[in-house]
Amino acid sequence: MELDELREMSAGDLRIKERETREELFRLRIKLRTNQLSNPTSYRLARKQLAQILTLLEQKSASAGQADTKVSDAPAN
Repeated sequence: MELDELREMSAGDLRIKERETREELFRLRIKLRTNQLSNPTSYRLARKQLAQILTLLEQKSASAGQADTKVSDAPAN
């Protein structure tokens, strides 16, 4: 999945994708250790995708936190 597609996903969808990627990493790790993985780069790509998902989740939560503080910092009329 491309980074642009990940950016368009909501935080909930990213959490689901994170869980799926972690499960995939687990399966790939087992195959890698038992020499059943035909393409070792797939493990590296899955790790990279997980890092991208986690980074986007952090960015989304940080931007949501900033929006909350901006609203609460506004003077009340």
